[in-house]
Formats: sequence, structure tokens, C-alpha cells
Amino acid sequence: MRKRLALLAVTALLTLTGCAGAGALGAGGNTLVIAIVANPQMNDAISLSHEFEAANPGIKLKFVSLPENQARAKITASTATQGGEFDAVMISNYETPQWAANGWLENLQPYIDASPGYDPGEFIPSIRDSLSYQGSMYAVPFYGESSFLAYRKDLFEQAGLTMPEHPTWQQIADFAAKLDNKQAGVAGICLRGKPGWGESLAPFTTVVNTFGAQWFDQDWNAKLDTPEFREAANFYVDLVREHGEVGASSAGFSECGTRYGQGQAAMWYDATVMAGTNEDPESSKVVGKSGYVAAPVVKTEASGWLYTWALAIPKVAKNKQDSWKFLQWMTNKEFVQTVGKTYGWNRVPPGCRFSTYQIPEYAEAAKAYAQPTLDGIDAADQRKVMTKPVPYPGIQFVGIPEFQDLGTRVSQELSAAIAGQITVDEAIEQSQEYARTVGDAYRETK
Repeated sequence: MRKRLALLAVTALLTLTGCAGAGALGAGGNTLVIAIVANPQMNDAISLSHEFEAANPGIKLKFVSLPENQARAKITASTATQGGEFDAVMISNYETPQWAANGWLENLQPYIDASPGYDPGEFIPSIRDSLSYQGSMYAVPFYGESSFLAYRKDLFEQAGLTMPEHPTWQQIADFAAKLDNKQAGVAGICLRGKPGWGESLAPFTTVVNTFGAQWFDQDWNAKLDTPEFREAANFYVDLVREHGEVGASSAGFSECGTRYGQGQAAMWYDATVMAGTNEDPESSKVVGKSGYVAAPVVKTEASGWLYTWALAIPKVAKNKQDSWKFLQWMTNKEFVQTVGKTYGWNRVPPGCRFSTYQIPEYAEAAKAYAQPTLDGIDAADQRKVMTKPVPYPGIQFVGIPEFQDLGTRVSQELSAAIAGQITVDEAIEQSQEYARTVGDAYRETK
């Protein structure tokens, strides 16, 4: 039943994305086709790729760079159907263990072990473990993250407000109400509302967790219609509707990053990787004006997520040795130095290697957010961020194949509620039905 549901999800993705057939995107010869997410740090890697080509004569790179939702769908469809379009793909700790178990990914451990100086032992353990299956790494991390809250220190000072190091969500809601200044074009807070299991569902699920709710109980009963889940959903929707950004129902990580960086939000709760963009003079008007504190909580010790964008090689890829050369280049210690010296130390991919935090230039540039980032990654443990045990891995996601479809469907309901098209109760009622179908299938296989 699980395999059937997973196949149905993949079929839906193929229909949705119109993914090309096997070899349609291949460039032939020694050209590697890389499917990558179009986030700022990845764009930096693309712009530096000529250095890899210069160091590896005969290997050319072709990037298929897409926004997160589109990239996830296309990469999933290609990898699951063994389409062979890509020599390397950017995936996360959501996909890696599942796809490794399915036999869809190349085991990278032999390549890692045969690469002197790559030093996988200095990967942050929780990041490394999240990309491993049965003791071997099947993807290597490009950057790692938890989630935390950025806030404008200058606006807080002007309003006579003090941000605690470990705020509660109620405190954040109170601050947002006081700092919301629609006349000046400054929202009290920016929160994702854009549909997508990896978009609005990421911050939303951390709120769900700390409010004491869960997606499924230990017996795979769907729990989206519980009082705790309803309270979390109402809180999130009310907060973003009353004091969030304009057009919140279509705002994701990139949109919130632009708004916060342009001074259009007093706070922003999102991935810790946002700090590099906030402090980059080329993209931000609020450089040096932000403080960073732990993800807000309600009933739990912590609430931040654990996530890493990583690179893997599909099992059916033909140029595996050359692909590993590229993965090694993009995820080694020298690449961090190259980014820092070329684009500035705030643009360095964070949260993967301990050595990054020992670079004096990076330590100075990232002094406002380096420790909060490491603290968030360290605290991202289900035992700390959830009040009840759950039968699935993952903090901001449910680590099962069906979640790509389930999470996206629920996110669409959440977005519609944020847009005022339906009520929160209507969104929950429909979402519970989606989740019940998945839960019932898992119970049948127990």
C-alpha cells in the first residue's frame, strides 16, 4: 500500500511538472547536468563553477536551476522513475534516507573514503546523520540550517521593547502588534504563506509541534482536527493575517527575505541561513540592524527545525566519478574560502562544517548569528521540539514519501485560509481527510 501511494504521488508529480523523458536534458559527452535549487547560495556556486571547469579540463557543467517547489517536483519525478536526466541532484534530509532505502541513490561513502582531505568527520553530526542510511552517506551537505527569529534591533529600541533570547510565540505576537506600521509599510512579522510542503508547511509545522500538536499519533491516526492543532493553525493564520506581510498567502522564503532585507518587516521567523542574506550589503538595507534569537516556543524546550540542502548522485547516473568530483568541489572546505573571498563572508554556506566557524573572517562577519545557528541545529531534536512521540522522522516535515503530496495539499488549505478564501476550520476539516487517507494506509500495513 505504501509503495502504491508513493507511485501515485510520483505520477502526480510527473503530470504536474511535465518532466522530460530520459536523456532529454542530457548534454552528452563529459557534460554534467546538475539539478539545483535557485537559492542565493546555490546561485553563488553556479557563478563560481567556471573554476571547477578550469580545474577539471574536459568536464563541462550544465545547471537546471529552479525555485524550490519546482525543483523538488522535477528532481523527485526524475529520480523516482530513474529517468537519467541528471548526473547530480540537490535534495535534502527529507529525501535522502527514503531514496537510499529505495535504491535510487548512489552510496557516496566509498567516494568519500577515497578522497583525501575531504574530511567528512568535521561535518556537524546531526547534519551528517540526517544524510546517512545504514551508516553510509548518500548525500553530502552544501549548507545546513535550523530556524530562528530575526528582529530589527533599532525598531525594538525605538518602541521601548526588549527581545528575550528564548521568546514565546505569544510574546512574538504581542511584539508584532506593537511594531506593525502599515502606514510606513512595515509589517510586524514576515511568515511564509506560500503553498508547498517545503514552503509554508516548514515554519507552520514547527508552530504545530510547540503547541503540543502532531500530524499522526503512534498508531497513525490523523491528528489534524485536535484542539492543539486547531489552536496552532488559528494562531499562525491570525498572526500573519493581522500583522504579517502584504500578499502573505503567496510569500515564501525568497519573498520574505526580500521584504525583510528592504526594511519592510520588523521580524522574520525562518531558516537560519537567512542571516547571510540579511547581512549582505549587496542585497540588504538592514545590514547590522538585526538580532537573532531562538525559534519561539509554547510548550516545548525548543522548536527549530533541522534541514540541509545537499547533493546526491542518482543510481542511474552515467558519469558518477565526474559527478563526485563536482560534489566534492562544491562541498569541501576550500569552496567555503572561495565564496568568502569572492563574495563576502556573509554569503558563505553555513551549518555544515565546524571548520567554517573557525575562520576568523567568517567569525567576525557572522558574530550576530553564528552561535544562534549552531545552537538551533544542536537543539533540533524531536525529543526537544515535540510534546508527544510520533511514528515518523522529521521536525518540519513528516518523513514519509506521501508527505510531498499530503503536505502540499494541506499547505494549499493553509494558504487559502491566510488569503481569507476559507476559514481555518474549513481548512482543517479538509486537511484531516487528506491525512486520514494516508494514516489509514499505514495502519493497514502494520
